[in-house]
Amino acid sequence: MIVTEAVPPRLRGRLAIWLLEVRAGVYVGDVSKRVREMLWEQVSVMAEDGNVVMAWATNTESGFDFVTYGENRREPIDFDGLRLVTFLPLQNES
Repeated sequence: MIVTEAVPPRLRGRLAIWLLEVRAGVYVGDVSKRVREMLWEQVSVMAEDGNVVMAWATNTESGFDFVTYGENRREPIDFDGLRLVTFLPLQNES
């Protein structure tokens, strides 16, 4: 699964080749590790100022893993080997 926000249309089109877009910016599919890594490489090259999260099933305590790209208030952290998400404080716009 890949969720995108504020990414260029060309990246969305590239993801739609490999995955099904079930909602705007939400892509799902069952791809190999090789394809997943290729898709993430495309994300890192084409996402520009947008932000993206990719999650997939794996043999971990939680049953999944994920990576993120771009600025977002949600930040992945490692807590005793368990991947969690923390929220960064809101930025005051002065």
